[in-house]
Amino acid sequence: MTETTVGIGGAAESTDMVLNIGPQHPSTHGVLRLRLVLDGERIRQAEPVVGYMHRGAEKLFEARDYRQIVVLANRHDWLSAFSNELGVVMAVERMLGMEVPERAVWSRTLLAELNRVLNHLMFLGSYPLELGGITPVFHAFREREELQTVMEEISGGRMHYMFNRVGGLKEDLPAGWLGRARRAVADVGSRMDVYDRLVLGNEIFRGRTRGVGVLSPDAVHAYGVSGPIARASGVDFDLRRDEPYLAYGELRDTLKVVTRQEGDCLARFEVLLEQTRNALELADACLDRIAELPSGPINQRLPKVLKAPEGHTYAWTENPLGINGYYLVSKGEKTPYRLKLRSASYNNIQALAVLLPGTLVSDMVAILGSLFFVVGDIDK
Repeated sequence: MTETTVGIGGAAESTDMVLNIGPQHPSTHGVLRLRLVLDGERIRQAEPVVGYMHRGAEKLFEARDYRQIVVLANRHDWLSAFSNELGVVMAVERMLGMEVPERAVWSRTLLAELNRVLNHLMFLGSYPLELGGITPVFHAFREREELQTVMEEISGGRMHYMFNRVGGLKEDLPAGWLGRARRAVADVGSRMDVYDRLVLGNEIFRGRTRGVGVLSPDAVHAYGVSGPIARASGVDFDLRRDEPYLAYGELRDTLKVVTRQEGDCLARFEVLLEQTRNALELADACLDRIAELPSGPINQRLPKVLKAPEGHTYAWTENPLGINGYYLVSKGEKTPYRLKLRSASYNNIQALAVLLPGTLVSDMVAILGSLFFVVGDIDK
């Protein structure tokens, strides 16, 4: 009996393979790069590599006055433009000690919630698409179009609204707009059950997401993860309830902070869906309140040259994708000395370093898509 030993040069059976996903890849929502170390089909290490879209917005803030920085602020998370503007002007108003008219407060709250719905609808449609289901994205874009129409009517913009101003809003809401907005909110809300039937009721979707990519509460705290991703892991924190700003303090009865305990891809999708429904309810409550308000100013009159007093402040908001923070430092000039931006997606995406190791390459797309990030929000 002859024994034959066959060699496979290079000890391939014990060699890890390094695989780059991106920076241009269908599952990465843009130019994100993932450096994966694989052992066969299993991921051993994962490193998110960012910076391919870096525009230096924080440095550009220092060369623009307080009216001009709004145009930079609303572009890093292009799905949450109104909310991005809001955080910056709130920081400046806090430095100035400025009170915003009540009409502007409620209008801002309404538009922030409509912007939240627009953001979430994009992910409610695109996430199933990444897992092979094309139909939900058509529904999502129909609903987005209906809400985009009312947002475009007031601001003239479809993505970058440029409607916030230091001291309030650019102008009052047009005549008849409240009725059109109310119909749009009602129409979109009446069709939200399509995601329960098409997505959550789909056994393939549930099979690809249940128990996959479980993010622990400890990892949420360690990486500063926030928003619907954190709440899907049982971290019950929402600035709108816990540190109310705008009119959220008066909307406690309507505001519902949605949480899950599982922390997997399915839980993250469920939280996003329930949060969208609640945002529509909040928008409806704001429409009711605005209709009752007496006529009055929508903004404060400002000097030609706006200068913030010397000092520093920090403002943060519950943006659709998580917590956005704005650390503003002023030397008493018409431009910020420093404006540090804490964006939600930047922290959230770092959790991939602990989420992906141990999982299969085939689950990578499901996990990555469930983090609901915008690459511009990572790179700024």
